Amino acid sequence: MTDIERLIRTDPAIRKPRDDEIDIHGLTHPGKVRAVNEDNFFIGSLHRRIAIQSTSLPDTSRLAKPGERLAFLAMVADGVGGAAMGEEASRLAVEWATRFVADSMGCYYAFDASDDAGFTAALQEAALRTHATIVAEAEADPDRRGMATTLTLWLGVWPRAYLLQVGDSRYYMLRQGQLHQVSRDQTMAEELVAQGILTRKDAAGSRWAHVLSSAIGGRSTAPVVTGMDHHWGDVSLLCSDGLTKHVPDHRIRERLATMTSAKQVAEALLQDALDGGGTDNVTIIVGRAVRKDRG
Repeated sequence: MTDIERLIRTDPAIRKPRDDEIDIHGLTHPGKVRAVNEDNFFIGSLHRRIAIQSTSLPDTSRLAKPGERLAFLAMVADGVGGAAMGEEASRLAVEWATRFVADSMGCYYAFDASDDAGFTAALQEAALRTHATIVAEAEADPDRRGMATTLTLWLGVWPRAYLLQVGDSRYYMLRQGQLHQVSRDQTMAEELVAQGILTRKDAAGSRWAHVLSSAIGGRSTAPVVTGMDHHWGDVSLLCSDGLTKHVPDHRIRERLATMTSAKQVAEALLQDALDGGGTDNVTIIVGRAVRKDRG
């Protein structure tokens, strides 16, 4: 057992949250303009499990518990390609990414919190395999050609978290009242800012602001994995650009800082996006760990 694993088990300040201490909620809405919702999201957890194949025991109900939670998984995918193709791309990305992450269970069993390399490699591989699968699906079916999607995936392996980013769906963290955009939009506008061709102010209103430079299933995919510490009190937000088109960061910070529950704040942010115009599909996941052992 490593030093940090020993601390996680014995120090209540950094112990892993129990399942009943995780407050998380996700929702998706087509918005006020589009007839089809091309967004999809997923929230789930990975557990140690016992699969009973055969036994002489008369009652196995006490053995069939889910087991220890190894990791928590949340993701948002915003499809592009128009109507059915966009929805298909985002649905396939969520399904295949979930499957490929689950296939990498070995790195969770051998988790060493001081070494990010295993998780970074596993998530990058999951993104590339998902990309290859969607490209193959599109090549096999002319009706699916041109479909692609963003993929923003958060994996919590307490006390670490890992962000996989492809495209411009975002991940924000609220920590001690300060909002941080951890993800970086993979758009042509951001590329032009990085090259010094556009200022950030000009980029926000340019025609390149929502043109993806990297996408699952697109011409180019460049998955970026970021590792970070995760603390009690942190609030995580994953969202498609249907939220950030209409709700500025200062309003997001206000909402998260005054939230009463993940469900309440997700619904409030959705209403903000709709009140601001609702020109795109809106998908939101909000999560936090809430201590229940304070006396």
